[in-house]
Amino acid sequence: MVHTFPERGIGCARRFLCAFLFFRRYTAISANNTKDLPINEEIKATEVRVTGPAGEQLGIMKIADARAYAYDHGVDLVLIAPTATPPVCRVIDYGRFCFERDKREKEAKKKQVIVKLKEVQLSCRIGQHDFDTRVNQAKKFLSEGNKVKAVVRFRGREMTHLDLGRDVLAKFEEACAENGSAEKKPVLEGRYMSLILAPLKADKK
Repeated sequence: MVHTFPERGIGCARRFLCAFLFFRRYTAISANNTKDLPINEEIKATEVRVTGPAGEQLGIMKIADARAYAYDHGVDLVLIAPTATPPVCRVIDYGRFCFERDKREKEAKKKQVIVKLKEVQLSCRIGQHDFDTRVNQAKKFLSEGNKVKAVVRFRGREMTHLDLGRDVLAKFEEACAENGSAEKKPVLEGRYMSLILAPLKADKK
């Protein structure tokens, strides 16, 4: 005697098996990734809007139907917009999704501009030639997108004439005005008075 099983029972068993396999898969991924999005059985919403791998709209589905659709296609159901109404899920290979996301983040970091702080030494009695040399150095640093810290060191009784240091820094700031501007007023620390210049933004040049 040949036994037959209802088609519905076969479908349920197949979905249960797929769910179990994918559950093992995403828990293994989660153990090595701290930035995971909720996927598959982690999604608690009762109804979700589903998009395909290429962003195509698949409509609004019950969460069970959305999971089953993903499992039937050998991929995962990933919650990408939890605050939307209803929440939006994407049907995609989650391992590949994480790989591509991490790749994009690495590329973005490579394009980030690293701002360095370059220091220029001045004095209360600096000569014009040396002063011009320091200004040219500062302009070069600023044009490269770096900040410049101009420092005046007070020697001996020069500490009683702090106004001389302020005048030198004010003159220095004015000479570099086409390339940078002061972040704040000069600061006195012990025998050193300093001023930090930041490069001008493109729209201000």
